Amino acid sequence: MKNLIIALSIAFSLSALAQSAEQKGLDVAKKADLVDQGFESSSVKLTMVLTNKQGQESTRYLETKTLELTEDGDKSLIVFNSPKDVEGTATLTFTHKVGSDDQWLYLPALKRVKRISSSNKSGPFMGSEFAYEDLSSQEVEKYNYKYIELKDGNHVVERYPLDPKSGYTKQVVYWNTDNLRIEKTDFYDRKGALLKTLVYQDYNLYLGKHWRANTFLMENHQTGKKTKLIFKDYDFKIGLSDNDFSQNSLVRAGR
Repeated sequence: MKNLIIALSIAFSLSALAQSAEQKGLDVAKKADLVDQGFESSSVKLTMVLTNKQGQESTRYLETKTLELTEDGDKSLIVFNSPKDVEGTATLTFTHKVGSDDQWLYLPALKRVKRISSSNKSGPFMGSEFAYEDLSSQEVEKYNYKYIELKDGNHVVERYPLDPKSGYTKQVVYWNTDNLRIEKTDFYDRKGALLKTLVYQDYNLYLGKHWRANTFLMENHQTGKKTKLIFKDYDFKIGLSDNDFSQNSLVRAGR
């Protein structure tokens, strides 16, 4: 009986510890989300540099607009401006806090809008190391969480996608303890193996509260390929509305 009581005590202690780690991870995610609220809408220009395993590079230029929403996930519109083979291609994303996101792709060569199915959202976005699901805003409600440790000034938190169609089993996120900006995210594939790492570099502070990295570097550990995104000319509170994020606006943006 004594051994049984000890075993139960250990089990309850472990259970409480696990629950505490889950709650602590969720709290960090909520605080990080809260400190970035209030940008309303934004636009930014990007340079995308694709690097293959042999080190050869190709460059694309694009811009993205984002509409902040509180009752649901954010909306975003990405348009490629050059080179010619991708010019006019545009992607519209409606992120949802619960359930699968909605995404559409406009292909100017075909002059039609294609809906991205849930089963294809783990696929590569325009040949880059970013997946279509990476384009969605990272809403707190889209994951379960577990706090791992405090390491080198970062909260290290595992988050597990709730979407069964996600290409990831988990992500390990490093949130800076000083300002709760993300420094790095490790992505694990459906087999639980490390797939890729996204590093956020060269942060600037906008409007006194919104931290934005000037560079994203995504490295695929399994293929040796990399994608770098370089951001410039951020603009906030630019008066965008739902009308700027319709399928009609997707087609207009791609023309």
